[in-house]
Amino acid sequence: MTYMYEYPEYLKIKLPKKTARRYPAYELYLYGEGNYAEENKNLILTGIPILFLPGNAGSYKQVRSLGSIALRKAEDLDFKYHFNFFSVNFNEELVALYGGTLQRQTKFVHECLKVILKLYRGQEFAPTSVAIVGHSMGGLVARALLTLKNFKPELINLIITQATPHVAPVMPLDRYLTDFYAAVNNHWILKAQDLRNLTTLSVAGGFRDYQVRSGLAFLPSQHDSALSVVSSAVPRTWASTDHLSIVWCKELILATIRAFFDLIDENTRQITEDPKKRMSVLNHHFVRHPGKIFEENPEAFAELTGTFTWIKVKTSKWTYSVYNDSDGKYFTFPLASYRESYSHVYCENTMLDTSSWIYGCMNSDSSVCLQATDLSWKAELLPTVKVVILKLQDYPSLSHIVILVPPSAGNKFTLDCEFFKEDSRTIQLPVTSLFSFGLSSSKILLNSTGLFYNVQLQHFNQVYQAFKIHVESHCQSLIERKPSVYRLHIPWSHEDSLTVVKVPSLTEISAKLHIAQPENESRVPVLNIYSSSDCQYEVILKTSFLQILGQIIRFHAGALPVYVVSNILLTYGGQLSTLMSTGQCSEFSLELVRTAKPYKVEPIISIVVFLQGFNWFREIWDSLLLPEVDAAVLSSQDAWFPLVSLILFLFGTGIAYWSGVFFSTSLRIFSSLWLILTRPTALSKAKLITPRRLCVMGSLALVSWTTCGAFALFIIYLQYLFKVIKLSVNVSAEQNVLNRDSNRSEEMSQNSIKCTVRKQSLIDSTSETVQSLSNSTTAEAANSLKIHVTMLNLFTWIVLLNLPSLVYWLKNLRYNVRLDPDPCRATAIILVCILEILMNSSASEVKSSKLLKIAAKVPLPLSVALLAFGRMHLYKVPHVVTFSFLLHLLCCIV
Repeated sequence: MTYMYEYPEYLKIKLPKKTARRYPAYELYLYGEGNYAEENKNLILTGIPILFLPGNAGSYKQVRSLGSIALRKAEDLDFKYHFNFFSVNFNEELVALYGGTLQRQTKFVHECLKVILKLYRGQEFAPTSVAIVGHSMGGLVARALLTLKNFKPELINLIITQATPHVAPVMPLDRYLTDFYAAVNNHWILKAQDLRNLTTLSVAGGFRDYQVRSGLAFLPSQHDSALSVVSSAVPRTWASTDHLSIVWCKELILATIRAFFDLIDENTRQITEDPKKRMSVLNHHFVRHPGKIFEENPEAFAELTGTFTWIKVKTSKWTYSVYNDSDGKYFTFPLASYRESYSHVYCENTMLDTSSWIYGCMNSDSSVCLQATDLSWKAELLPTVKVVILKLQDYPSLSHIVILVPPSAGNKFTLDCEFFKEDSRTIQLPVTSLFSFGLSSSKILLNSTGLFYNVQLQHFNQVYQAFKIHVESHCQSLIERKPSVYRLHIPWSHEDSLTVVKVPSLTEISAKLHIAQPENESRVPVLNIYSSSDCQYEVILKTSFLQILGQIIRFHAGALPVYVVSNILLTYGGQLSTLMSTGQCSEFSLELVRTAKPYKVEPIISIVVFLQGFNWFREIWDSLLLPEVDAAVLSSQDAWFPLVSLILFLFGTGIAYWSGVFFSTSLRIFSSLWLILTRPTALSKAKLITPRRLCVMGSLALVSWTTCGAFALFIIYLQYLFKVIKLSVNVSAEQNVLNRDSNRSEEMSQNSIKCTVRKQSLIDSTSETVQSLSNSTTAEAANSLKIHVTMLNLFTWIVLLNLPSLVYWLKNLRYNVRLDPDPCRATAIILVCILEILMNSSASEVKSSKLLKIAAKVPLPLSVALLAFGRMHLYKVPHVVTFSFLLHLLCCIV
């Protein structure tokens, strides 16, 4: 974690009156600490401007990690260069769940860029552009700037996003969110050639980020000036971060700040305008670090001077340990003797300083080389060593490899080199089947004494595959060795993960993908093992069923509400069918088990997806103006396979069942408490439409239109919940009375021996008639309660899906009474009118309706439509449920 050396201060920047009036909830701040903050209070700025944009419910104070580390580094450089970090206060809005404010945020950031650049007017090295760092949805807002009509692209030259879902929203709860995504991504794809002067870096958090999966953080337009990486693959970070810690992870912040300082142009004292240099710097710090300080144009040749000893090495495998060696040495490896027998040379160095250490010599005659090619730039930095692998065929002009061992001066380090054939160090390991459930395994044993192995994981290319890899090392002696490094390398994306272990040991590595293998990619994932030469390594791979389920949840958890509502809709249709056939309504949980079957809905969707592969069917589909099935879109993104939907449906069934059990249990508890505190009223049939209800209906519709639709839905939900609890209390009370009367009648019949037979018969007949009437009334009320419980379950999910807009409206109530835009205004007006009538309906009205047969059959096609078009568009769920409620209302009337 990063920390501040001095107390952080946030200086509020005064905005133009027009901007402040148009965006009253938003603010712009300048970050500072100690003396630096005091000096900047007069806003005479001479640094390089960086603007930080917080994400969903994020704070402008999250800029402090970047600002503080940058300030410390500037102090180390005596303020030769320094950065001014600005931050925007978006009022901690829930923009990941409510998209109505994203366009407003984008326009405000545009105004902030103008204000920031005005602060530098008249300075000797005044900037003409601003670099942006965006966390979460702040990164999407930064990219959205390019879609504004009057925006000048030259205002920004660099965008760095942290855990930003670029591809699609995590929870598409309203159409404003999906439309915003479509506009941004389409613009970046269509205008890719025009964006080459803008450099974009996206950093994902990896598997620890449970809010935004890393696959969503990869930029959809991967042109030459765009780069996407996962934090676990970032050099000198090598760790996954959760969604919040990515803004304060010290290793990642250090990499970012180092990149910022390397991006400075010495002539302009601002971030360089050269896009090639910007990409070189980002690749240096975020993709492949050679263990050297960045140089834009490193010298091709180096002078090997000094009075060091030259030693010729003739063996194919060499190890040299240094401790307190006061004399420097050059070790030379003549390549002529190795080219025929070996294809590659591998060298590693445990000294992690930034000096050059390996060279290539082109002087074939002499054993001393005064001028050589610096091969240190070909090296790669790992957590414990610097390694370099050279293919001898690529360097035909080299006569020698030279290893420099400088005077150690108390340092202890080891150098190793070996020549090898690529085939001898490349082993193919087929992965186990998806349906093996960990019962079978693939195993290999690495017997040779090499320093490096490539284990190719054959047929590992889909995101729903997940494996546990056990690497066990056995060593010949118990001496202390350098740690081994295991790297899972994914060749088609920067999502590598590294594990550092002591040897001998048993290590478990999780193998999962963020991005599926592209169609034009033939390379396979590789487990690189940087080993100890005197140890044997055994690699065992097994399918992990739990991690497969984890991958399914990671990729499709956002669609679970659709599956839950689909299950409840099927249950609702089953209850109406039972009511029509038997006259009685079944319990929610029993009907859910009976009717919520995946084979009722899944085959239809699978058939449609299959038929859409034919042109004739697609033409018919398009002519009907039907949207594309979500499963087909997910299949094109390699994030779908048939069993996923079945598993999600079963998850949905489980959630619906246990939520129903919880709701029924809560209802019984509230009913019991109510019976203790108050006296229940008698069951009576209420009129559906009364003047009072019409007034309430109109009032709630007015509330929805003038304030917030979700607020009106929440009010009608509480009213409906109160009605259901009251109905439950009355049904419980009537059932208690019936049970008591039944027991009393039995006692009376046993004690009435003295009465005449005729008189007893008359009493029994009258008692049975009253009992029958009371039983039928109670039964009808119980049926009504069961249907209302199911409808309330459906309505609960509508309220939950619209809750973010309600939260946003409440937070911004002091600025505006009316939520604009409101994603659920029209739906809310319709629903409050329907539910104000429906909550007073009874099962007897539905049972006698002419439309009951239709109403009982409609939930099945609605459930199919919901799964077909709602997985990637959650805002369609209320529309489907509203239609089923409307049919129920018609059943009560007709």
